[in-house]
Amino acid sequence: MSTPGRIRVAPWGPASTREEARAYVESRLALFATLMFWIFWILVAFLYGMYTMWPDVRPSNVGFVFQTALVGQLTFAAIWYFGLRRQRLSLEWLYRIDAFCVIVIGLELGVSAYAQAELHAAIYSAFIWHNFTILARTLIVPSSGRRTAVVTAISFVPLQLAAIALAVWHDAKLDVPGGALVIGTAVYAGVAVWLATTGSRLIYGLRRQVSEAMQLGQYTLEVKIGEGGMGTVYRARHAMLRRPTAIKLLPPERHEASSFKRFEREVQHMSQLTHPNTVAIFDYGRSIDGVFYYAMEYLDGIDLERLVRSHGPQPPARVAHVLAQVCGSLAEAHGLGLTHRDVKPANVILCQRGGHADVAMVVDFGLVKEVARTDDDSRTAAIAGTPAYMSPEAITDPSQVGPASDLYSLGALGYFLLTGTRVFEGKTAMHVCAQHVTDAPVPPSRRVATPIPEALEALILRCLAKEPSARPASARALRAALKALPLYAEWDEALAQAWWDVYQRARAEDAAAPTTPVTTTREFASLTDREVTPRAGADDAGQATETGQLR
Repeated sequence: MSTPGRIRVAPWGPASTREEARAYVESRLALFATLMFWIFWILVAFLYGMYTMWPDVRPSNVGFVFQTALVGQLTFAAIWYFGLRRQRLSLEWLYRIDAFCVIVIGLELGVSAYAQAELHAAIYSAFIWHNFTILARTLIVPSSGRRTAVVTAISFVPLQLAAIALAVWHDAKLDVPGGALVIGTAVYAGVAVWLATTGSRLIYGLRRQVSEAMQLGQYTLEVKIGEGGMGTVYRARHAMLRRPTAIKLLPPERHEASSFKRFEREVQHMSQLTHPNTVAIFDYGRSIDGVFYYAMEYLDGIDLERLVRSHGPQPPARVAHVLAQVCGSLAEAHGLGLTHRDVKPANVILCQRGGHADVAMVVDFGLVKEVARTDDDSRTAAIAGTPAYMSPEAITDPSQVGPASDLYSLGALGYFLLTGTRVFEGKTAMHVCAQHVTDAPVPPSRRVATPIPEALEALILRCLAKEPSARPASARALRAALKALPLYAEWDEALAQAWWDVYQRARAEDAAAPTTPVTTTREFASLTDREVTPRAGADDAGQATETGQLR
């Protein structure tokens, strides 16, 4: 069952908050107003051309007709420019504009029909054009059936009054008896209102069904934040706790025994990890229609890939802090006999947690390997990874992947944080993989103008050693070495909090800008699920070769 707020605010649209509903209605009304503006210019152009080519049918007060049309067009232009483009109107005001637009069109057409009483077809033409309006609104503007019935019925009143006035005062000019005209137009208007109401009710119902379908147990799915080879991830909210949650679903097309087995193993592996720098698992289950899912904490922060792309290479002291936290997460996993196998910038999220800034969270253990396993499922997973961060042994002999492989990937991650570039670049995945196996990395200090302490650079290059035995003995040992660096003390809580204050302020300003689209998706997704088998012919060795997408 959907949350009460979701039903009340916008069961007919892709919105879970009042602001999202407001933005959705605003965009639809802008489209409707623009469409009506141009459609009625077409009508005016048609009338002008007709009266020019056949002046004998031109009514005596045709000038009044065009003046009325001009007023209507100026009204639509003003609503679009001043009301929908330049203002941030409330949902209630948007509903009022919706009704006002439709009623104004009905009024304009009713006045025009009466003013062209000398033209027998004017009243029928007005009803037909207003029917176009009602149809367009039903398809474009989100509305319940009841609201559509009220708005459209009121909008036909001016046209019905025009028919009555024609029957009373211009009966001799009509080609049907006045009573027939009044009854006929009333029937026409009634049928149009009935059809529009039915259409809105059907669209309303379909959208509501979609909304209610996005429900898994106590979790309401709000928006998809990514998709990958082993599942789709949604931001969701628990019905009682109301906390944001990330839900990973096993897609229906992957409903086979091996997929279920791996999906369940992924949950089991991740549920064993309780380190404060590892994303936590909340729940696991299967929906009534057989969809497997698990719920994990939703991280509102910035992944290291986006951090470097947006803010450039990071201070060495901050890099040491981040790497040390990742080492803590990996140390726990390695101690349980698990290897992550896809350590990369996109799988580490910086966020604020528990009153602390710059907390690094390791996510996406979807490619995790249980070192002791040798079954087919484990071997299949062992060939996956991201070329820019794969260790030499992951490329030459995937069966040898272990904790030391994670440390190599962590060294490549640290290299990226310090320099803003990957250890090896290439046009294809195979080219990058070959360099990991054979080429010595260029020292980070030669890639950037800013100084990099020798001790930190030495640790990074040691992690990037070709032979696993030449790398640090363990993630725990690497963490200790990082914390022992003199520069480690240079990045403290005050500096971290200052950076986050500036960052959050910039985000708030961007979100408040009128040109910023309102969306349910956070600027930075907390989880990724990228998988790749190295192959020749790929366009980009670091990212584009990934066969999966952001999950």
